[in-house]
Amino acid sequence: MTTANPTAFQRLMRMSLISQIAIGLVLGVALALIAPGATKSVALLGDLFIAALKAVAPILVFVLVAAAIANHKHGQPTHIRPVLMLYLLGTFAAALVAVLASFAFPTTLVLDAPAASGTPPGGILVVLKNLLLSAVSNPVRALMEANFIGILAWAIGLGIALRHAGEGTRKVLNDLADAISQIVHVVIRFAPLGIFGLVAATMGEAGMDALLGYGRLLLMIVGCMVFVALVVNPLFVFWKLRSNPYPLVFTCLRESGVTAFFTRSSAANIPINLELCRRLGLHEDTYSISIPLGATINMAGAAITISVMTLAATHTLNIPVDFATALLLCIVSSLAAAGVSGVAGGSLLLIPMATALFGISADVAMQVVAIGFVISVVQDSAETALNSSTDILFTAAACAAESGEPLNLDRA
Repeated sequence: MTTANPTAFQRLMRMSLISQIAIGLVLGVALALIAPGATKSVALLGDLFIAALKAVAPILVFVLVAAAIANHKHGQPTHIRPVLMLYLLGTFAAALVAVLASFAFPTTLVLDAPAASGTPPGGILVVLKNLLLSAVSNPVRALMEANFIGILAWAIGLGIALRHAGEGTRKVLNDLADAISQIVHVVIRFAPLGIFGLVAATMGEAGMDALLGYGRLLLMIVGCMVFVALVVNPLFVFWKLRSNPYPLVFTCLRESGVTAFFTRSSAANIPINLELCRRLGLHEDTYSISIPLGATINMAGAAITISVMTLAATHTLNIPVDFATALLLCIVSSLAAAGVSGVAGGSLLLIPMATALFGISADVAMQVVAIGFVISVVQDSAETALNSSTDILFTAAACAAESGEPLNLDRA
Protein backbone atom coordinates (compact mmCIF):
# COMPACT_ATOMS: atom_id res chain seq x y z
CA MET A 1 0.00 0.00 0.00
CA THR A 2 1.33 3.42 -0.99
CA THR A 3 1.83 5.87 1.85
CA ALA A 4 0.79 9.53 1.71
CA ASN A 5 4.32 10.94 1.69
CA PRO A 6 5.53 9.10 -1.46
CA THR A 7 2.34 10.14 -3.24
CA ALA A 8 2.87 13.78 -2.29
CA PHE A 9 6.50 13.55 -3.41
CA GLN A 10 5.54 12.00 -6.73
CA ARG A 11 2.94 14.71 -7.28
CA LEU A 12 5.60 17.33 -6.57
CA MET A 13 8.05 15.73 -9.01
CA ARG A 14 5.43 15.73 -11.76
CA MET A 15 5.10 19.52 -11.51
CA SER A 16 6.91 21.74 -13.99
CA LEU A 17 10.31 23.03 -12.96
CA ILE A 18 9.08 26.62 -12.68
CA SER A 19 6.29 25.48 -10.33
CA GLN A 20 8.86 23.69 -8.16
CA ILE A 21 11.01 26.83 -8.16
CA ALA A 22 7.99 28.90 -7.09
CA ILE A 23 7.40 26.52 -4.17
CA GLY A 24 11.07 26.80 -3.19
CA LEU A 25 10.80 30.59 -3.34
CA VAL A 26 7.72 30.67 -1.09
CA LEU A 27 9.29 28.25 1.41
CA GLY A 28 12.48 30.34 1.48
CA VAL A 29 10.52 33.50 2.29
CA ALA A 30 8.49 31.64 4.92
CA LEU A 31 11.62 30.31 6.62
CA ALA A 32 13.21 33.78 6.70
CA LEU A 33 10.07 35.25 8.30
CA ILE A 34 9.39 32.44 10.77
CA ALA A 35 12.92 31.43 11.77
CA PRO A 36 15.47 33.98 10.49
CA GLY A 37 18.20 32.36 12.55
CA ALA A 38 17.87 29.16 10.53
CA THR A 39 18.55 30.81 7.16
CA LYS A 40 22.32 30.42 7.48
CA SER A 41 21.97 26.65 7.76
CA VAL A 42 20.15 26.39 4.41
CA ALA A 43 22.28 28.99 2.63
CA LEU A 44 24.62 26.14 1.67
CA LEU A 45 21.97 24.84 -0.73
CA GLY A 46 22.05 28.11 -2.64
CA ASP A 47 25.85 28.29 -2.58
CA LEU A 48 26.12 24.75 -3.95
CA PHE A 49 23.63 25.50 -6.74
CA ILE A 50 25.47 28.64 -7.88
CA ALA A 51 28.85 26.88 -7.61
CA ALA A 52 27.59 23.98 -9.73
CA LEU A 53 26.23 26.34 -12.41
CA LYS A 54 29.45 28.34 -12.48
CA ALA A 55 31.51 25.14 -12.65
CA VAL A 56 29.65 23.63 -15.60
CA ALA A 57 29.06 26.83 -17.60
CA PRO A 58 32.62 27.43 -18.97
CA ILE A 59 33.22 23.87 -20.22
CA LEU A 60 29.65 23.68 -21.54
CA VAL A 61 30.08 26.86 -23.60
CA PHE A 62 33.51 25.81 -24.87
CA VAL A 63 32.45 22.36 -26.04
CA LEU A 64 29.02 23.42 -27.31
CA VAL A 65 30.38 26.28 -29.45
CA ALA A 66 33.27 24.20 -30.81
CA ALA A 67 30.92 21.30 -31.67
CA ALA A 68 28.33 23.58 -33.31
CA ILE A 69 30.92 25.26 -35.54
CA ALA A 70 32.80 22.04 -36.35
CA ASN A 71 29.55 20.38 -37.49
CA HIS A 72 28.12 23.45 -39.21
CA LYS A 73 27.16 22.67 -42.79
CA HIS A 74 28.17 25.15 -45.48
CA GLY A 75 25.24 27.39 -46.41
CA GLN A 76 23.32 26.66 -43.20
CA PRO A 77 22.01 30.03 -41.88
CA THR A 78 23.02 31.56 -38.56
CA HIS A 79 21.50 34.67 -37.01
CA ILE A 80 24.31 36.16 -34.94
CA ARG A 81 24.34 39.58 -36.63
CA PRO A 82 20.70 40.53 -35.83
CA VAL A 83 21.16 39.30 -32.24
CA LEU A 84 24.23 41.52 -31.81
CA MET A 85 22.30 44.47 -33.25
CA LEU A 86 19.54 43.91 -30.70
CA TYR A 87 22.12 43.66 -27.90
CA LEU A 88 23.66 47.03 -28.85
CA LEU A 89 20.35 48.82 -29.38
CA GLY A 90 18.81 47.33 -26.23
CA THR A 91 21.71 48.38 -23.98
CA PHE A 92 21.75 51.94 -25.36
CA ALA A 93 17.95 52.21 -25.05
CA ALA A 94 18.18 51.11 -21.40
CA ALA A 95 20.79 53.79 -20.67
CA LEU A 96 18.60 56.38 -22.40
CA VAL A 97 15.58 55.34 -20.30
CA ALA A 98 17.67 55.72 -17.13
CA VAL A 99 18.89 59.19 -18.14
CA LEU A 100 15.39 60.43 -19.05
CA ALA A 101 13.92 59.02 -15.81
CA SER A 102 16.70 60.67 -13.78
CA PHE A 103 15.87 64.05 -15.34
CA ALA A 104 12.13 63.55 -14.81
CA PHE A 105 12.48 62.37 -11.20
CA PRO A 106 15.79 63.74 -9.79
CA THR A 107 17.26 61.63 -7.00
CA THR A 108 19.86 62.76 -4.47
CA LEU A 109 22.22 60.87 -2.17
CA VAL A 110 23.61 61.34 1.32
CA LEU A 111 27.32 61.24 0.58
CA ASP A 112 28.69 60.44 4.00
CA ALA A 113 29.24 56.74 3.46
CA PRO A 114 32.80 55.41 3.71
CA ALA A 115 34.47 54.94 0.37
CA ALA A 116 34.11 51.47 -1.09
CA SER A 117 37.11 49.24 -1.66
CA GLY A 118 38.21 48.25 -5.15
CA THR A 119 39.97 49.85 -8.09
CA PRO A 120 37.77 51.28 -10.82
CA PRO A 121 39.02 51.30 -14.43
CA GLY A 122 40.82 54.44 -15.62
CA GLY A 123 38.52 55.07 -18.57
CA ILE A 124 36.43 53.58 -21.31
CA LEU A 125 39.53 52.76 -23.36
CA VAL A 126 40.84 50.67 -20.45
CA VAL A 127 37.57 48.75 -20.34
CA LEU A 128 37.64 48.07 -24.08
CA LYS A 129 41.33 47.16 -23.94
CA ASN A 130 40.65 44.63 -21.18
CA LEU A 131 37.79 43.23 -23.24
CA LEU A 132 40.11 42.67 -26.22
CA LEU A 133 42.85 41.19 -24.04
CA SER A 134 40.30 38.78 -22.61
CA ALA A 135 39.79 37.37 -26.12
CA VAL A 136 43.44 36.27 -26.37
CA SER A 137 43.72 34.93 -22.83
CA ASN A 138 45.30 31.53 -22.24
CA PRO A 139 42.52 28.97 -22.89
CA VAL A 140 43.12 27.07 -19.65
CA ARG A 141 43.07 30.29 -17.65
CA ALA A 142 39.94 31.42 -19.51
CA LEU A 143 38.16 28.20 -18.47
CA MET A 144 39.38 28.47 -14.87
CA GLU A 145 38.38 32.14 -14.51
CA ALA A 146 35.11 31.80 -16.51
CA ASN A 147 36.36 34.41 -19.00
CA PHE A 148 33.63 33.88 -21.60
CA ILE A 149 35.11 36.22 -24.17
CA GLY A 150 38.31 34.14 -24.15
CA ILE A 151 36.33 30.89 -24.07
CA LEU A 152 34.29 31.96 -27.10
CA ALA A 153 37.39 33.05 -29.03
CA TRP A 154 39.16 29.72 -28.47
CA ALA A 155 36.02 27.65 -29.05
CA ILE A 156 35.32 29.42 -32.35
CA GLY A 157 38.93 28.95 -33.45
CA LEU A 158 38.94 25.27 -32.50
CA GLY A 159 35.55 24.72 -34.14
CA ILE A 160 36.73 26.27 -37.43
CA ALA A 161 39.91 24.16 -37.37
CA LEU A 162 37.94 20.97 -36.69
CA ARG A 163 35.57 21.54 -39.61
CA HIS A 164 38.21 19.79 -41.72
CA ALA A 165 38.62 16.91 -39.23
CA GLY A 166 37.31 13.41 -39.84
CA GLU A 167 33.68 12.50 -39.25
CA GLY A 168 34.64 10.42 -36.20
CA THR A 169 36.40 13.35 -34.51
CA ARG A 170 33.43 15.65 -35.03
CA LYS A 171 31.06 12.96 -33.75
CA VAL A 172 33.13 12.58 -30.57
CA LEU A 173 32.91 16.35 -30.06
CA ASN A 174 29.13 16.20 -30.52
CA ASP A 175 28.85 13.31 -28.07
CA LEU A 176 30.93 15.24 -25.54
CA ALA A 177 28.63 18.26 -25.92
CA ASP A 178 25.59 16.02 -25.38
CA ALA A 179 27.18 14.45 -22.29
CA ILE A 180 27.93 17.82 -20.69
CA SER A 181 24.41 18.98 -21.56
CA GLN A 182 23.07 15.99 -19.61
CA ILE A 183 25.10 17.10 -16.60
CA VAL A 184 23.59 20.56 -16.97
CA HIS A 185 20.10 19.03 -16.96
CA VAL A 186 20.88 17.33 -13.65
CA VAL A 187 22.18 20.58 -12.11
CA ILE A 188 19.11 22.51 -13.25
CA ARG A 189 16.82 19.90 -11.70
CA PHE A 190 18.20 21.02 -8.32
CA ALA A 191 17.16 24.63 -9.00
CA PRO A 192 14.17 24.50 -6.57
CA LEU A 193 16.46 23.56 -3.67
CA GLY A 194 19.02 26.14 -4.76
CA ILE A 195 16.43 28.89 -5.00
CA PHE A 196 15.05 27.89 -1.59
CA GLY A 197 18.50 28.35 -0.02
CA LEU A 198 19.22 31.58 -1.92
CA VAL A 199 15.89 33.19 -1.01
CA ALA A 200 16.19 32.27 2.64
CA ALA A 201 19.77 33.60 2.81
CA THR A 202 18.88 36.82 0.98
CA MET A 203 15.82 37.52 3.13
CA GLY A 204 17.78 36.83 6.28
CA GLU A 205 20.80 38.88 5.21
CA ALA A 206 21.84 41.59 7.64
CA GLY A 207 21.34 45.18 6.62
CA MET A 208 17.94 44.88 4.92
CA ASP A 209 16.71 47.82 7.01
CA ALA A 210 19.38 49.99 5.39
CA LEU A 211 17.54 49.61 2.08
CA LEU A 212 14.72 51.83 3.40
CA GLY A 213 17.11 54.78 3.62
CA TYR A 214 17.78 54.51 -0.10
CA GLY A 215 14.25 53.56 -1.09
CA ARG A 216 13.84 56.38 -3.63
CA LEU A 217 17.12 55.56 -5.35
CA LEU A 218 16.30 51.85 -5.39
CA LEU A 219 12.82 52.58 -6.73
CA MET A 220 14.34 54.64 -9.55
CA ILE A 221 16.80 51.89 -10.56
CA VAL A 222 14.36 48.99 -10.33
CA GLY A 223 11.58 51.06 -11.92
CA CYS A 224 13.78 51.74 -14.96
CA MET A 225 14.60 48.04 -15.22
CA VAL A 226 10.94 47.05 -15.04
CA PHE A 227 10.08 49.64 -17.70
CA VAL A 228 12.78 48.28 -20.00
CA ALA A 229 11.68 44.68 -19.40
CA LEU A 230 7.96 45.32 -19.93
CA VAL A 231 7.91 48.20 -22.44
CA VAL A 232 11.22 48.77 -24.26
CA ASN A 233 12.21 45.13 -24.84
CA PRO A 234 8.72 44.15 -26.06
CA LEU A 235 8.93 47.01 -28.59
CA PHE A 236 12.17 45.53 -29.97
CA VAL A 237 10.58 42.08 -30.14
CA PHE A 238 7.48 43.46 -31.88
CA TRP A 239 9.76 45.22 -34.37
CA LYS A 240 11.36 41.85 -35.20
CA LEU A 241 8.32 39.56 -35.06
CA ARG A 242 5.39 41.86 -35.93
CA SER A 243 3.25 39.97 -33.44
CA ASN A 244 2.30 40.09 -29.76
CA PRO A 245 5.66 40.03 -27.95
CA TYR A 246 4.40 39.42 -24.42
CA PRO A 247 4.04 35.59 -24.46
CA LEU A 248 7.77 35.39 -25.29
CA VAL A 249 8.66 38.23 -22.90
CA PHE A 250 6.89 36.60 -19.94
CA THR A 251 8.33 33.17 -20.80
CA CYS A 252 11.86 34.59 -20.72
CA LEU A 253 11.25 36.49 -17.47
CA ARG A 254 9.68 33.43 -15.82
CA GLU A 255 12.18 30.81 -17.01
CA SER A 256 15.38 32.88 -17.01
CA GLY A 257 14.73 36.03 -14.98
CA VAL A 258 13.62 34.26 -11.79
CA THR A 259 16.74 32.13 -11.45
CA ALA A 260 19.00 35.03 -12.50
CA PHE A 261 17.41 37.24 -9.84
CA PHE A 262 18.59 34.91 -7.09
CA THR A 263 21.89 33.68 -8.55
CA ARG A 264 22.91 37.33 -9.24
CA SER A 265 25.34 36.14 -11.91
CA SER A 266 24.84 36.24 -15.68
CA ALA A 267 27.60 33.64 -16.04
CA ALA A 268 25.87 31.23 -13.65
CA ASN A 269 22.63 31.62 -15.60
CA ILE A 270 24.18 30.61 -18.95
CA PRO A 271 23.25 26.90 -18.56
CA ILE A 272 19.66 27.91 -17.71
CA ASN A 273 19.42 30.03 -20.87
CA LEU A 274 21.02 27.42 -23.11
CA GLU A 275 18.53 24.82 -21.89
CA LEU A 276 15.63 27.22 -22.52
CA CYS A 277 16.92 27.91 -26.05
CA ARG A 278 16.92 24.18 -26.71
CA ARG A 279 13.33 23.83 -25.49
CA LEU A 280 12.25 26.80 -27.61
CA GLY A 281 13.66 25.05 -30.67
CA LEU A 282 16.14 27.80 -31.55
CA HIS A 283 19.05 27.39 -33.94
CA GLU A 284 21.92 25.82 -31.97
CA ASP A 285 24.63 27.46 -34.08
CA THR A 286 23.16 30.82 -33.05
CA TYR A 287 22.30 30.41 -29.37
CA SER A 288 25.47 28.49 -28.47
CA ILE A 289 27.36 31.71 -29.29
CA SER A 290 24.82 34.48 -28.59
CA ILE A 291 23.93 33.36 -25.04
CA PRO A 292 27.49 33.30 -23.56
CA LEU A 293 28.32 36.44 -25.56
CA GLY A 294 25.22 38.15 -24.21
CA ALA A 295 26.25 37.24 -20.65
CA THR A 296 29.33 39.38 -21.27
CA ILE A 297 28.24 42.30 -23.47
CA ASN A 298 24.42 42.55 -23.25
CA MET A 299 24.15 44.54 -20.03
CA ALA A 300 21.03 46.74 -20.10
CA GLY A 301 20.69 46.50 -16.32
CA ALA A 302 24.28 47.58 -15.76
CA ALA A 303 23.81 50.57 -18.10
CA ILE A 304 20.78 51.62 -16.02
CA THR A 305 22.66 51.30 -12.72
CA ILE A 306 25.65 53.31 -13.96
CA SER A 307 23.46 56.07 -15.45
CA VAL A 308 21.08 56.46 -12.49
CA MET A 309 23.83 56.41 -9.84
CA THR A 310 25.94 58.90 -11.82
CA LEU A 311 23.10 61.39 -12.31
CA ALA A 312 22.06 61.00 -8.66
CA ALA A 313 25.59 62.14 -7.76
CA THR A 314 25.36 65.15 -10.10
CA HIS A 315 21.98 66.16 -8.65
CA THR A 316 23.38 65.85 -5.12
CA LEU A 317 26.34 68.08 -5.97
CA ASN A 318 24.20 70.53 -8.03
CA ILE A 319 26.24 69.91 -11.18
CA PRO A 320 24.32 71.04 -14.29
CA VAL A 321 23.99 68.38 -17.00
CA ASP A 322 23.18 69.45 -20.57
CA PHE A 323 21.63 67.27 -23.28
CA ALA A 324 24.92 66.60 -25.10
CA THR A 325 26.65 65.40 -21.92
CA ALA A 326 23.64 63.26 -21.00
CA LEU A 327 23.79 61.62 -24.44
CA LEU A 328 27.52 61.04 -23.97
CA LEU A 329 26.73 59.41 -20.61
CA CYS A 330 24.35 57.00 -22.42
CA ILE A 331 27.13 56.00 -24.81
CA VAL A 332 29.75 55.64 -22.07
CA SER A 333 27.35 53.65 -19.85
CA SER A 334 26.51 51.31 -22.74
CA LEU A 335 30.14 50.70 -23.66
CA ALA A 336 31.22 50.35 -20.03
CA ALA A 337 28.37 47.94 -19.31
CA ALA A 338 29.63 45.70 -22.11
CA GLY A 339 32.87 45.30 -20.16
CA VAL A 340 31.17 44.27 -16.92
CA SER A 341 32.13 40.78 -15.83
CA GLY A 342 29.30 38.32 -15.20
CA VAL A 343 29.59 38.45 -11.41
CA ALA A 344 27.53 40.05 -8.65
CA GLY A 345 28.19 43.78 -8.26
CA GLY A 346 30.24 44.01 -11.45
CA SER A 347 28.66 47.28 -12.62
CA LEU A 348 29.27 49.32 -9.48
CA LEU A 349 33.02 49.81 -9.92
CA LEU A 350 32.35 51.37 -13.32
CA ILE A 351 30.45 54.28 -11.73
CA PRO A 352 33.64 56.36 -11.05
CA MET A 353 34.46 56.21 -14.75
CA ALA A 354 31.05 57.71 -15.59
CA THR A 355 31.14 60.33 -12.81
CA ALA A 356 34.52 61.48 -14.14
CA LEU A 357 32.62 62.95 -17.12
CA PHE A 358 31.25 65.57 -14.72
CA GLY A 359 34.47 66.26 -12.85
CA ILE A 360 33.40 64.40 -9.70
CA SER A 361 36.39 63.40 -7.57
CA ALA A 362 37.35 59.77 -7.04
CA ASP A 363 36.68 60.00 -3.30
CA VAL A 364 33.09 61.13 -3.84
CA ALA A 365 32.62 58.58 -6.63
CA MET A 366 33.69 55.74 -4.36
CA GLN A 367 31.15 56.90 -1.78
CA VAL A 368 28.51 56.49 -4.49
CA VAL A 369 29.87 52.99 -5.13
CA ALA A 370 29.58 52.23 -1.40
CA ILE A 371 25.90 53.23 -1.49
CA GLY A 372 25.53 50.93 -4.49
CA PHE A 373 26.80 48.02 -2.43
CA VAL A 374 24.27 48.82 0.32
CA ILE A 375 21.35 48.45 -2.10
CA SER A 376 22.97 45.69 -4.16
CA VAL A 377 20.87 43.00 -2.46
CA VAL A 378 17.96 44.14 -4.62
CA GLN A 379 19.68 46.25 -7.32
CA ASP A 380 22.10 43.58 -8.49
CA SER A 381 19.43 40.89 -8.41
CA ALA A 382 17.08 42.96 -10.61
CA GLU A 383 19.97 43.95 -12.87
CA THR A 384 21.02 40.35 -13.47
CA ALA A 385 17.42 39.25 -14.05
CA LEU A 386 17.02 41.92 -16.75
CA ASN A 387 20.39 41.18 -18.35
CA SER A 388 19.97 37.41 -18.49
CA SER A 389 16.33 37.33 -19.57
CA THR A 390 17.14 39.85 -22.33
CA ASP A 391 19.87 37.52 -23.68
CA ILE A 392 17.35 34.77 -24.33
CA LEU A 393 14.60 37.20 -25.41
CA PHE A 394 16.67 38.86 -28.14
CA THR A 395 18.17 35.56 -29.30
CA ALA A 396 14.71 34.01 -29.63
CA ALA A 397 13.28 37.08 -31.39
CA ALA A 398 16.14 37.25 -33.90
CA CYS A 399 16.05 33.51 -34.64
CA ALA A 400 12.28 33.50 -35.13
CA ALA A 401 12.37 36.61 -37.33
CA GLU A 402 15.18 35.33 -39.55
CA SER A 403 13.93 31.75 -39.89
CA GLY A 404 10.23 32.57 -40.15
CA GLU A 405 9.44 29.57 -37.93
CA PRO A 406 7.20 29.96 -34.84
CA LEU A 407 8.70 29.57 -31.38
CA ASN A 408 7.82 26.47 -29.39
CA LEU A 409 6.56 28.31 -26.29
CA ASP A 410 4.53 25.29 -25.13
CA ARG A 411 7.71 23.36 -24.33
CA ALA A 412 9.35 26.27 -22.48
